[in-house]
Amino acid sequence: MAAPLAGRRALITGGAKRIGRALALALAAAGADAAITYRGSADEAEQTIADLQELGVKAFAVACDVRDEDSVISAVAQVVERFGGLDLLVNNAGAFETIALENISVEQWDAMFETNTRGPFLVAKAAHAALKAAQGRIVNIGSLGGIHPWATHAHYCTSKAALHMLSHTMAKAWAPEISVNCVAPGMIVTGKVDAAYEHFAHKTPMQRNGRPEDVAAAVLFFATCPSFITGQLLAVDGGLGL
Repeated sequence: MAAPLAGRRALITGGAKRIGRALALALAAAGADAAITYRGSADEAEQTIADLQELGVKAFAVACDVRDEDSVISAVAQVVERFGGLDLLVNNAGAFETIALENISVEQWDAMFETNTRGPFLVAKAAHAALKAAQGRIVNIGSLGGIHPWATHAHYCTSKAALHMLSHTMAKAWAPEISVNCVAPGMIVTGKVDAAYEHFAHKTPMQRNGRPEDVAAAVLFFATCPSFITGQLLAVDGGLGL
């Protein structure tokens, strides 16, 4: 059976580790050439690229700070030049922080939005021409926290809620040439499972927390579904309780 993304060219921001790495590997396994960005994870990026290349696809990493417009423009230009175009953008790079609402500083608030909301906007804007030429797709990685309020993550939740609205706006503004969708993960286990994770698992229909592979499956769905599907928000709660 032919790989569903054979010949497609994908860019995954923050793809060196954790969920971003799982996304890159899933897209490569489906046949896509994959470029990833990293900021402070050069060693992890090098290992991820080696693993991607073992899947038989073209892969490379480029340093990028999604908070900085010049860095974003340069990174996207490098990807488009090396791949000869771009078919899929996955805006995965993000920030997360736990802090009481009353203790959030203006600097912390702004930093969260710089990465989680402005970052995807800058990358999508830089990639717009290439994606339009390829009739491409964007998948933004939101969060269940952008749907449900988490009391100790106010700036994170608000930034992700804004990303969800940005996704809807992009979908409307850039259709029909570019389809834009959003995946909103809940509790995703990327390491050792402790009591807190188990607590969340019992709240899900499937009685388990989500895994990076679950998020990857949702992204792969949007990467391969009919192109007229756009403006959708898929909430991937722990255990895939939608």
